[in-house]
Amino acid sequence: MKQRLAGAARLGRWLVCAALLAAAPTRADDEARQWLTAMNAALAARNYQGEFLHLANGHVEKLRIIHRIKDGRVAERLLNLSGSGREIIRNDAIVQCYLPAERRVLVETQAETGNMLGTLPVFEASLEASYRLVLGERVMVLGRPARVLAVNPRDGYRFGYRLWIDEENMMPVRTDLCDADGRMLEQVLFTSLRVGGPIADAAFRPDVDASAFEWIRQGRSPPQTPADELPWRLAQLPAGFRISSAVEQLLPGSDHPVTHLVISDGLASVSVFIEGPPAPPRQATEGQGRMGSAFAYSKVVGGHQVTAVGEVPPQTVEFIASGVTPANPRRLGLGSTAALPGAPAQ
Repeated sequence: MKQRLAGAARLGRWLVCAALLAAAPTRADDEARQWLTAMNAALAARNYQGEFLHLANGHVEKLRIIHRIKDGRVAERLLNLSGSGREIIRNDAIVQCYLPAERRVLVETQAETGNMLGTLPVFEASLEASYRLVLGERVMVLGRPARVLAVNPRDGYRFGYRLWIDEENMMPVRTDLCDADGRMLEQVLFTSLRVGGPIADAAFRPDVDASAFEWIRQGRSPPQTPADELPWRLAQLPAGFRISSAVEQLLPGSDHPVTHLVISDGLASVSVFIEGPPAPPRQATEGQGRMGSAFAYSKVVGGHQVTAVGEVPPQTVEFIASGVTPANPRRLGLGSTAALPGAPAQ
């Protein structure tokens, strides 16, 4: 599981712009809603290419993004310019991640086909209790006027965001992820951006010759597991969070199925991994961890390793992981629920 989480963290840095820009409010005046609608439309429907910096945890990466819509088909490429040569290329639902140092290409078919900079959630009225939007001042970014949008959480279980949106092309040219005190945890900042115009097919070919690489095809995501059929349940969640995805699958490096739950409030999300069957005590881990702007918390429940990880405050992942209990202890060979840490009162 450690290797799985470390790999997810590395690949997550490539898609950090999607995670960071997946932020917007729900209680907003008409003008703010119009800005968000226009930004979503620009990200989804326009051709653009540019370079940006990703700053997190004292580390800076430079990346290039290319996005094209042609004949109703989406093509994208995200390339690391900081020396690793890693890149992600997407053609509609097919995503290829090139890892030159490992001489591997990971191939995945995605059910969700939003673009890398604009996989934005639907801003439902239910989010109003968790976030507040403030439409801010006019500033200059890349020598052009932009407007600032602040997304402020209403409690300590979520992070906040600030977005700078270009007034003319409606593209988000800067995004900050902020803690409860307004300190920047992570930033995506464009240094150059060109919007519109044709983009040739050659722009979506990898720089590296991967013909001799190992190609790992992951296929489509496993089917969802109904909540009432899951072997585990969550006894406690922060207000506004719910289970948005639940699957049981085999992960690389694991010989047994892993339950993977995604907990979301519509903006923030937390992944919960539950390994089974019970692992040897020497392999179990407990406590807090951090990977960039993401926090993780691990504990052992009945010998099963439970890990929660997400771009949320550390108390959020700990609170969620501490509420994991077996839905049917005897089915998992754990005996009585009452004997397990964190189990609800009978």
